[in-house]
Amino acid sequence: MKKIKVGMADLNTVKAPGILTTLGLGSCVGIALYDRYNKIAGLAHVMLPSSNEIRNNENKSKFVDTGIDLLINMMVEEGAVKKYITAKIAGGSQMFSFNNNSSVLKIGERNVLATKMKLKELNIDIISEDTGGNYGRTIELNAEDGSLLVKTIGHGVKII
Repeated sequence: MKKIKVGMADLNTVKAPGILTTLGLGSCVGIALYDRYNKIAGLAHVMLPSSNEIRNNENKSKFVDTGIDLLINMMVEEGAVKKYITAKIAGGSQMFSFNNNSSVLKIGERNVLATKMKLKELNIDIISEDTGGNYGRTIELNAEDGSLLVKTIGHGVKII
Protein backbone atom coordinates (compact mmCIF):
# COMPACT_ATOMS: atom_id res chain seq x y z
CA MET A 1 0.00 0.00 0.00
CA LYS A 2 1.41 3.38 -0.91
CA LYS A 3 1.92 5.94 1.81
CA ILE A 4 2.04 9.57 0.69
CA LYS A 5 3.56 12.19 2.99
CA VAL A 6 1.84 15.56 3.17
CA GLY A 7 4.14 18.34 4.37
CA MET A 8 3.33 21.49 6.29
CA ALA A 9 1.26 23.91 4.17
CA ASP A 10 0.72 21.08 1.72
CA LEU A 11 -2.08 18.80 0.57
CA ASN A 12 -2.60 15.66 -1.49
CA THR A 13 -5.13 13.03 -2.51
CA VAL A 14 -5.04 9.25 -2.91
CA LYS A 15 -7.39 6.52 -4.12
CA ALA A 16 -7.66 3.24 -2.22
CA PRO A 17 -5.50 1.43 -1.44
CA GLY A 18 -3.34 4.21 -0.08
CA ILE A 19 -2.56 6.25 3.01
CA LEU A 20 -1.99 9.98 3.40
CA THR A 21 0.11 10.98 6.39
CA THR A 22 1.29 14.24 7.92
CA LEU A 23 3.71 14.74 10.80
CA GLY A 24 3.93 17.28 13.56
CA LEU A 25 0.51 18.91 13.70
CA GLY A 26 0.83 21.46 16.47
CA SER A 27 -1.31 24.56 16.05
CA CYS A 28 -1.78 23.46 12.44
CA VAL A 29 -4.91 21.51 11.53
CA GLY A 30 -4.98 18.31 9.54
CA ILE A 31 -8.13 18.26 7.44
CA ALA A 32 -8.97 14.74 6.31
CA LEU A 33 -11.66 14.54 3.66
CA TYR A 34 -13.09 11.26 2.43
CA ASP A 35 -15.54 10.04 -0.21
CA ARG A 36 -16.53 6.61 1.10
CA TYR A 37 -18.31 5.53 -2.09
CA ASN A 38 -15.40 6.21 -4.43
CA LYS A 39 -12.74 5.55 -1.77
CA ILE A 40 -10.88 8.78 -2.42
CA ALA A 41 -9.09 10.52 0.43
CA GLY A 42 -7.69 14.02 0.67
CA LEU A 43 -5.49 15.51 3.37
CA ALA A 44 -4.48 19.12 3.98
CA HIS A 45 -1.98 20.36 6.59
CA VAL A 46 -3.05 24.00 7.03
CA MET A 47 -1.11 26.52 9.09
CA LEU A 48 -3.27 29.64 9.24
CA PRO A 49 -7.01 30.41 9.30
CA SER A 50 -7.30 32.93 6.48
CA SER A 51 -5.39 33.92 3.36
CA ASN A 52 -6.86 37.42 3.71
CA GLU A 53 -4.84 38.20 6.83
CA ILE A 54 -1.43 37.93 5.22
CA ARG A 55 0.29 39.41 2.17
CA ASN A 56 2.40 36.40 1.24
CA ASN A 57 -0.52 34.12 0.39
CA GLU A 58 0.54 32.47 -2.89
CA ASN A 59 0.58 29.00 -1.27
CA LYS A 60 -3.12 28.14 -1.19
CA SER A 61 -2.43 24.96 0.88
CA LYS A 62 -1.20 27.05 3.81
CA PHE A 63 -4.62 28.48 4.72
CA VAL A 64 -7.90 26.96 5.85
CA ASP A 65 -10.07 29.04 3.51
CA THR A 66 -8.17 28.34 0.27
CA GLY A 67 -6.71 24.93 1.20
CA ILE A 68 -10.08 23.22 1.68
CA ASP A 69 -11.38 24.50 -1.68
CA LEU A 70 -8.22 23.36 -3.43
CA LEU A 71 -8.34 19.92 -1.79
CA ILE A 72 -11.99 19.37 -2.75
CA ASN A 73 -11.23 20.36 -6.36
CA MET A 74 -8.33 17.88 -6.47
CA MET A 75 -10.53 15.12 -5.04
CA VAL A 76 -13.29 15.80 -7.58
CA GLU A 77 -10.68 15.63 -10.38
CA GLU A 78 -9.76 12.17 -9.03
CA GLY A 79 -13.41 11.08 -9.22
CA ALA A 80 -14.81 12.04 -5.81
CA VAL A 81 -18.37 13.36 -5.58
CA LYS A 82 -18.64 16.45 -3.37
CA LYS A 83 -21.94 15.41 -1.73
CA TYR A 84 -20.31 12.17 -0.51
CA ILE A 85 -17.34 13.89 1.14
CA THR A 86 -17.13 13.88 4.94
CA ALA A 87 -14.43 15.37 7.14
CA LYS A 88 -12.33 14.49 10.16
CA ILE A 89 -10.04 17.06 11.72
CA ALA A 90 -7.07 16.85 14.05
CA GLY A 91 -4.57 19.30 15.52
CA GLY A 92 -5.18 22.88 16.55
CA SER A 93 -3.13 22.61 19.72
CA GLN A 94 -2.07 25.49 21.91
CA MET A 95 1.61 24.60 21.85
CA PHE A 96 2.85 27.48 23.99
CA SER A 97 1.34 29.22 26.96
CA PHE A 98 1.00 32.99 26.88
CA ASN A 99 0.42 35.39 29.74
CA ASN A 100 -2.09 37.50 27.87
CA ASN A 101 -5.37 36.37 26.38
CA SER A 102 -4.81 37.71 22.88
CA SER A 103 -6.68 35.62 20.32
CA VAL A 104 -3.96 36.48 17.76
CA LEU A 105 -1.68 34.07 19.61
CA LYS A 106 -4.29 31.32 19.75
CA ILE A 107 -3.55 30.09 16.26
CA GLY A 108 -4.62 26.50 16.96
CA GLU A 109 -8.03 27.51 18.24
CA ARG A 110 -8.51 29.95 15.36
CA ASN A 111 -7.50 27.27 12.83
CA VAL A 112 -10.07 24.83 14.25
CA LEU A 113 -12.84 27.47 14.24
CA ALA A 114 -12.02 28.55 10.68
CA THR A 115 -11.98 24.90 9.56
CA LYS A 116 -15.39 24.22 11.10
CA MET A 117 -16.87 27.37 9.57
CA LYS A 118 -15.50 26.62 6.09
CA LEU A 119 -16.68 22.99 6.13
CA LYS A 120 -20.12 24.08 7.33
CA GLU A 121 -20.29 26.67 4.54
CA LEU A 122 -19.54 23.84 2.05
CA ASN A 123 -22.09 21.48 3.69
CA ILE A 124 -19.40 18.95 4.60
CA ASP A 125 -20.08 17.13 7.86
CA ILE A 126 -17.29 16.72 10.40
CA ILE A 127 -17.85 13.17 11.63
CA SER A 128 -15.05 13.16 14.20
CA GLU A 129 -12.27 15.32 15.54
CA ASP A 130 -9.26 15.27 17.82
CA THR A 131 -8.38 18.91 18.39
CA GLY A 132 -7.02 21.23 21.06
CA GLY A 133 -4.76 20.30 23.94
CA ASN A 134 -1.12 21.28 24.12
CA TYR A 135 0.59 18.43 22.28
CA GLY A 136 1.49 17.53 18.73
CA ARG A 137 -0.09 14.89 16.54
CA THR A 138 0.84 12.76 13.56
CA ILE A 139 -2.08 11.48 11.49
CA GLU A 140 -2.65 8.83 8.84
CA LEU A 141 -5.77 8.80 6.65
CA ASN A 142 -6.57 5.42 5.11
CA ALA A 143 -8.29 5.64 1.72
CA GLU A 144 -9.68 2.10 2.10
CA ASP A 145 -12.10 2.94 4.93
CA GLY A 146 -11.62 6.62 5.80
CA SER A 147 -10.17 5.81 9.22
CA LEU A 148 -7.91 8.46 10.71
CA LEU A 149 -5.10 7.19 12.93
CA VAL A 150 -3.98 9.85 15.42
CA LYS A 151 -0.60 9.34 17.14
CA THR A 152 0.49 11.59 19.99
CA ILE A 153 3.44 11.75 22.33
CA GLY A 154 2.25 11.05 25.83
CA HIS A 155 -1.41 10.75 24.83
CA GLY A 156 -1.36 7.44 22.98
CA VAL A 157 -2.70 6.34 19.63
CA LYS A 158 -6.31 6.23 18.55
CA ILE A 159 -8.45 5.86 15.46
CA ILE A 160 -11.18 8.43 14.89
